[in-house]
Amino acid sequence: MTTSTVQPLRHFKVPETAWVERQMPHYTGAERERVIERIKTLLKKQEATLVAHYYVHEDLQMIAEQTGGCVSDSLDMARFGKEHPASTLVVAGVRFMGETAKILSPEKRVIMPTLEAECSLDLGCPADEFIAFCDQHPDRTVVVYANTSAEVKARADYVATSSIAVKLVEHLKNEGKKILWAPDRHLGAYIQKTTGADMVLWDTACVVHDEFRTRALVDLKQEHPDAAVLVHPESPAGVIELADAVGSTSQLIKAARELPHETLIVATDSGIFYKMRQAAPHKTFLEAPTGGHSATCRSCAHCPWMAMNGLGNLLEVLEKGGNEIHVDETVRQGALRSTQRMLDFASSQHTLVLGRGDA
Repeated sequence: MTTSTVQPLRHFKVPETAWVERQMPHYTGAERERVIERIKTLLKKQEATLVAHYYVHEDLQMIAEQTGGCVSDSLDMARFGKEHPASTLVVAGVRFMGETAKILSPEKRVIMPTLEAECSLDLGCPADEFIAFCDQHPDRTVVVYANTSAEVKARADYVATSSIAVKLVEHLKNEGKKILWAPDRHLGAYIQKTTGADMVLWDTACVVHDEFRTRALVDLKQEHPDAAVLVHPESPAGVIELADAVGSTSQLIKAARELPHETLIVATDSGIFYKMRQAAPHKTFLEAPTGGHSATCRSCAHCPWMAMNGLGNLLEVLEKGGNEIHVDETVRQGALRSTQRMLDFASSQHTLVLGRGDA
C-alpha cells in the first residue's frame, strides 16, 4: 500500500466548535417550543421534509423524527431523499449531503440551514488536485467516500459510505481491481488492512475522528474496565485496535443496543448520543478522549460545521428561502453514475453484519 503526498488540512481553517456554538442562538423554555412548532408548520406548508444527520443538534433530529423526516447516516439520507415524495428536501448536515440529495433528486428543491457547513474531508480533497492524482494512476478503480464534492464524485467510479466501504472494496478486489481511495486516510488504511486490497490512499482526515487519542483512551478504559469501546473507522489505527465494535454511525447505534455492556465509550461525533440513548436508554455513554479540551482542540468530539445547523437558521431558511443547493448538470450526471453504483451495491448486500471486520 502506498500513500499520496497531498498534505491534509492545508486548504482551509477549521472553526472551533466552541466558537461556532457561541454564535448560534439558543432558545429555552416557551421560546424553544414556539420555534419548533413554527418549523413544523412551515415544513408541512411547503411540502418539505427534514433530512438530518446523526451529528446535528438533537432538536433538529427530534423535529425530523416527529414530522416524518429522516435521521440517519449519509447513505440512508441519500436513499430517503430520493424516495420521499416531498417537493423540497431540507438537509441538516454538511454541504456534501445537500449536494448528494440534489444529485439524486434534481427535480426537487434542496435547501440547508446554512451553506457554510463544510466537511474537512471534502475541503481536504479539492477536485483539481484529486483529478490530477487520479490521472497519475489510470490503472486503478477510483472509490471515493461520500464526504466529497460533486466534482470529486464525478471523477470516481464508485462512491462509498463507511457502512459499505469494506464490502465494496472486497468485491472489487475479488474482481482483480486495484483501488485508488479518497479522501480519509484512516478509513482507507482500515479498509486496506481488513481486505488486503492493493490500495493507493489520498492523505487527509476528519478533524473530529483524527483527534481521538490511543493513550488517553487506554486510561479511560482503565477507569471503566467493564465498558465497551465503539469506534468509527475514520479514527486512527491505535484507537481502532482498542475497539469492541468498529462501524458506521448506524452500525455503532446497533452495537450500543445489542452489546451487553452497561457503559459504552464512543469514538465518533457526540451528536450520535441522541439516537444511542433512544436505542439503549439505560446505558451510560462516554465520549472517547480527544487531543485537547475546550479551546485547545478543534472538535472536542463534535464537528464544528455540524454545529452550524440550529433551530435559528433552520427557521430562517424556511421563512425567507435561500441556501439552495445547485449542481452543474454535467457534473451531476457524472456524480450520479458513481453514487447510483453505491446505492445499487448497498441494496445488493441486504443485511450488513456488525463487527470488527465491518466499517
